[in-house]
Amino acid sequence: MNERMTFCEECRKDVAYFAEDLSMKDTLKGEEYEFVGKKVTCDECGNEVYVAEIEDENLKALYDVYRQKNGIISLEKISEIPQKYNIGKRPLSLLLGWGEMTFSRYCDGDMPTKQYSDVLQRIYDEPAFYISLLEENKKNLKSQIAYKKSKRTTLKLVGVKETVSSKVDEVINYLLFRCEDITPLALQKALYYIQGFYYAFMGCFLFTEDCEAWVHGPVYREIYNRYSGYHFDPIESNDEFDASVFTDSEKAVIDSVIQNLCCYSGKILERFTHSEMPWLKTRSNLPADAHSNRIISKEDIGEYFNAVKQKYNMLAPNDIENYAHIMFNRSIKS
Repeated sequence: MNERMTFCEECRKDVAYFAEDLSMKDTLKGEEYEFVGKKVTCDECGNEVYVAEIEDENLKALYDVYRQKNGIISLEKISEIPQKYNIGKRPLSLLLGWGEMTFSRYCDGDMPTKQYSDVLQRIYDEPAFYISLLEENKKNLKSQIAYKKSKRTTLKLVGVKETVSSKVDEVINYLLFRCEDITPLALQKALYYIQGFYYAFMGCFLFTEDCEAWVHGPVYREIYNRYSGYHFDPIESNDEFDASVFTDSEKAVIDSVIQNLCCYSGKILERFTHSEMPWLKTRSNLPADAHSNRIISKEDIGEYFNAVKQKYNMLAPNDIENYAHIMFNRSIKS
């Protein structure tokens, strides 16, 4: 068994040493504190010697007493927070509106202020408080993946089942990730075409939501309400998206719609839909500017896009390109 060795200035050589627990006093931030530390002595001459690791332990013991006396969260609890909530040190700092390295420094032993300590203590004690911060400040995070991972873990911690994102929500998030400057109007039309062409190629609908035949084309009402505040402005984009939520066939159709139809503005796509059977049939005898909440039946959508697929000899989702070009040429002539 290897003996613990250190250099003794009195003996002028490396020597074995002995460490004993001892009541010590030291001053920190102008106040004297008593704590239990270790005194290290040379086995040969009995003089006190220096051991870096034990000096670090003594300093930690002093800091621990200071934390206890002043109501500062312990280093152990600080270090447990990232694991408890499945979030990195830097993302947690950003979530709290602190400097990116602030929390990392606290994990390394730096002393937080009382204000910051109280926040960390409450986060440690109250998962519900943490999740409220997560929702309120998620925009501070550089990665929405970090937000989702932490939310999933925290919801399990508090015994709440996470609401599974609907397929239409996943499609929207992907569109906001892939498309630049997509407006609420363009988003509505993209969803409509994804739904229609997915049925044409796969024989089933991608999502369950129904769209209505509004003046400006097919509209998913709940999605309209969600983004109506953007008016004619582009919706804020997503910086990251985990496309593994889609099957290969789902992604193939969505990507083709993005490439071949989302390159057009919402107004152009509105013109496309105004010449297509599902919207025309549903509005039938309504005046052009009449409000309507009539649902465009999935049967009509499926029938129309099946017919389009056959008419334009579409064998794969990429074949949507020809239909898009023809519809665009018609729209600029009308």
